[in-house]
Amino acid sequence: MTEPTGSTAEASTSAEVVLCDVRDEALSVDEVLGLVRHPQCGGIAVFVGVVRDHDHGASVTALDYSAHPSVVDALATVCREVADRHPVARLGAVHRVGHLEIGDMAVVAAVSAAHRGEAFEACRDLVDTLKSTVPIWKHQQFTDGSDEWVGLP
Repeated sequence: MTEPTGSTAEASTSAEVVLCDVRDEALSVDEVLGLVRHPQCGGIAVFVGVVRDHDHGASVTALDYSAHPSVVDALATVCREVADRHPVARLGAVHRVGHLEIGDMAVVAAVSAAHRGEAFEACRDLVDTLKSTVPIWKHQQFTDGSDEWVGLP
């Protein structure tokens, strides 16, 4: 996990990756929000992904997330690449692994930027890139007894 350095450098010149982690415990929106706050930023975009009760028209009862041992390094790479692509000050993301119930938070990502549009764009890029490249796999269980793996290579 990368900790904030406390820098107040211009948001557009040196973005800080303040959190990249994968945990097997409940996530905190307040933690991520607090870490990305920056005095030069008027916009913070936060994304919270939660376990929903359906997928592909089937009822989901629960799911489990698994991750490759390199997951934190992969997430850090994604965070750094997104920070380099956008005029942001701070960004961070944390993903949950293990067993999750309906309504549990699976991922929290946040980005601060001088303006809301920049924060929204960067946060969407962060979440979309994380979901498409970071080695985390979802095993869903359905009410009919079937199951499905999502995100396998």
